[in-house]
Amino acid sequence: MRPLGLLGLDFPLVKLTAPALQADELPDLGAVLLSHDEHYDNLDAKGRALLRRVPLPLTTESGAKRLGGTAVGLRPWQSHEIAGGDGVTVRVTGVPALHGPRLLKRYLGDVTGFVLEWEGQRHGALYMSGDTVLFADLAEIGRRFEIGTAIVHIGCGGFDDVTGPLRLSLSASQGVRLAELVGARTLVPAHYDGWVHFTEPRRAAEQTLSEGFDGRVVWLKAGEPTPLEV
Repeated sequence: MRPLGLLGLDFPLVKLTAPALQADELPDLGAVLLSHDEHYDNLDAKGRALLRRVPLPLTTESGAKRLGGTAVGLRPWQSHEIAGGDGVTVRVTGVPALHGPRLLKRYLGDVTGFVLEWEGQRHGALYMSGDTVLFADLAEIGRRFEIGTAIVHIGCGGFDDVTGPLRLSLSASQGVRLAELVGARTLVPAHYDGWVHFTEPRRAAEQTLSEGFDGRVVWLKAGEPTPLEV
């Protein structure tokens, strides 16, 4: 349990499930895409220790300054190329994200999404939303990129006792709207369970996504590799 500081208050981020894999069970990582570094449900103490062994953490500009080391910060629409050992270069572009209502931005901090492009993609680029709510700037992602797969953070995160009806991340129905907004062919839900502050049960999210998204929904199984047609 770790506190999240907001509006001068601390309220707990309570983890409900153990990690599916320990850090030493992961393959060698050439890079990590980190939506943001300030909240414990995105980067805990073990995650920080792991990052110190990763050649290239990519995150927000402010996050890279806090992390130091080899971390690289991306502002919206800024790109960084990663050369793979197989000769394929992956172009990673930071894209807008907003972790809650604008009036809370100064308390919740910066956050970023990512678009990944490489030669040989059949259906378009891979988009990772990061923790975000729906806001106008997200439409520009679909205008600038042909998106094939969207990994969308849902869960409808919030703290009723403090923020009331305000939510800090997408509901499943908003995840559908975002995937449609960027023109995705495939929707991959992420970051939606395992913590008390996720308010939308998976069963409800499954129904919403199956009924609301006119495309393909791929659910990931914790700790298991999942092939994606990108």
